[in-house]
Amino acid sequence: MSDRGDAAGIERHGQPAPVTRIIGWSMLGGLAAFLINNVLIVGFGFTGPESVLTGKSTSIVPILLYAIAIGISVYYVLRSPETSLRWDANRIHMANIYIIRSFFFAVLFVGVADIFVSFMRVEGGFALFLEIDNVRNFGRPSFVGMYVHFPLVILGFIVGAFTRTLGFSWLALLIIIAELSIVITRFVFSYEQAFMGDLVRYWYSALFLFASAYTLYDEGHVRVDVLYAGFRAKKKGLANVFGALLLGIPTCWVILIVGFAGKQSIINSPVMNFEVTQTGSIGLYIKYQMAAFLGVFAATMLIQFISFLFEAVADYRQESGHRNTDIVAQ
Repeated sequence: MSDRGDAAGIERHGQPAPVTRIIGWSMLGGLAAFLINNVLIVGFGFTGPESVLTGKSTSIVPILLYAIAIGISVYYVLRSPETSLRWDANRIHMANIYIIRSFFFAVLFVGVADIFVSFMRVEGGFALFLEIDNVRNFGRPSFVGMYVHFPLVILGFIVGAFTRTLGFSWLALLIIIAELSIVITRFVFSYEQAFMGDLVRYWYSALFLFASAYTLYDEGHVRVDVLYAGFRAKKKGLANVFGALLLGIPTCWVILIVGFAGKQSIINSPVMNFEVTQTGSIGLYIKYQMAAFLGVFAATMLIQFISFLFEAVADYRQESGHRNTDIVAQ
């Protein structure tokens, strides 16, 4: 599947919408500052902005990051007052697609590499050509995470910059192949290892969590309503504005704030400790990444909701360039 939504046919200049654009771009700036602050807190022992506000810390770095990020966002809006909402929405969407695409490639590379590492670890293959110290290293989750997984994640972002393929279809195909291989090896060769099931769960979670933002773009999520389907484009736009501001965006922020609330939070703690599944050394060393998937999901959904908000306001104002997603969503 190739990503869509290039700027063809979208007018760059349109009706000014400074309030909407400031809200949206400031939210994106705040997200960037939030994630940078989380790295500083977890990796370098900095205190969070709440510590500054409550007087527990005198460091102004966290507050300064938010001020700079939001200031840049507001400056961008004021410097380009005639930029249309649909143009901004498309730019945000395409940036988000790059992030999603890159993570899809990352989980592909990590999954394939870790299934090999796990097989060699379980079957004792490393001992045939590595010294004992190196064999032990591949039994340490922190070593595998830092020197196998992390470079492959970077590779995923590099590959993502040179391809237009999103990866939904081929990752679903790989999941089917992985499931089929479990069936064949179990019933034909009477062989099965924990890492085989771990791979399926790893790719499944990536498929559903990473694809959610693109599904929002195509309005493919299930709507439970008795009114929306009968609305005209203007009323649908108004409903989507309230939905994004009151439901979608706050939900994403709740996941991010709870998930990254300090070193012992539900996302930070597993990632910092390179947490593994209960199967231990006989499984894949990827559970910590599956915890991080929640953060990726919330961040990409938040970015997409900002794009969605811009589109919704443009629809309400009946600006040109409306995307008809009714066929796609069926």
